[in-house]
Amino acid sequence: MRRALLPILAFVVGLVGLTGAAVFALRPAPEAGISGVGGPFALVDQDGKGVTEADFAGATHLVFFGFTHCPDICPTTLQQISDVLAALGPKAKAMKVAFITVDPERDDPASLKTYLSSFDPRITGLTGTPAQVAAAVKAYRGYSRKVPGKDGDYTMEHTALVYVMDSKNRFLGALNLMRPADETATELAKRI
Repeated sequence: MRRALLPILAFVVGLVGLTGAAVFALRPAPEAGISGVGGPFALVDQDGKGVTEADFAGATHLVFFGFTHCPDICPTTLQQISDVLAALGPKAKAMKVAFITVDPERDDPASLKTYLSSFDPRITGLTGTPAQVAAAVKAYRGYSRKVPGKDGDYTMEHTALVYVMDSKNRFLGALNLMRPADETATELAKRI
């Protein structure tokens, strides 16, 4: 009798194991394209109004980290973004751009407003407390660090990537600004 039960018991254990493996293998896969880049933030815009990531949902948008005292990369990138938006023409009507400062100590709403007046008006400057800004940088898997300079001055090292986000605040990729604005606009138009 024990000899007869042993094969049956082995069969049942095998069947349970096989069923478990099948359930594991056939479970719904996570949504393709989810990268973990981006996430919730609560900041203040250049007009002093509270802004969250929800204010950018509904259309493809761009996110760029920088600071107003940046000597070259930030203003160059913001001008390139402005040129791409112009090259997109009517397709860019619903597009928004978040310029999130990595230097909240110096970049208050008024300084962001003045600084951004030289670029496309769809670029929204965002600042907040150091903790709020750090949380936004972390959500986008970015990097920023204060680098001391002479006489108590400092500059900021930071991620210089322009994030392309979809209408649901999901990361689509980085905007390639190493080519003419019209070529970048043509590529970006495929994601709008």
